[in-house]
Amino acid sequence: MLSFLHGDPLQPGTEAPDFKLSDEQGKTVTLSELRGYNVVLIFYPADNTPVCRKQLCEFRDDWELAESKDTVVFGVNPGSGNSHSGFRDKLRLPFPLLVDNGSIVAGLYKSKGLLVNIRTVYVVGRDGRILYARRGKPTPSEVLAAAV
Repeated sequence: MLSFLHGDPLQPGTEAPDFKLSDEQGKTVTLSELRGYNVVLIFYPADNTPVCRKQLCEFRDDWELAESKDTVVFGVNPGSGNSHSGFRDKLRLPFPLLVDNGSIVAGLYKSKGLLVNIRTVYVVGRDGRILYARRGKPTPSEVLAAAV
């Protein structure tokens, strides 16, 4: 849809760029330290917006499926820790929201837009390679089907 402006997401089979970000509670998350798990990265534009709420709540509602596949899930956007904390608490999300100041990691994952992050979902496999990449709001069952 917006690929003419931003290009396609990173391709499955490529090594996922490593990163270190803080979650809404200040805990550091480093992708390379999660080897052995599948990792879902949900790059979304902003906290407290209708589509973002719906997308993240769908992953909350399918949480048992994620857990059954040894999969950890993270929402990622440049919002503040305070914004993420309130948003996560309000929605009762069982997964952390990562603070990507300046959308640096979004840029590494070709999810940085002109004004806001481009809605993009990735699955990073246990070996650190990308298994799935899609723009938009794919269903959790479609995303988690890639987690092996």
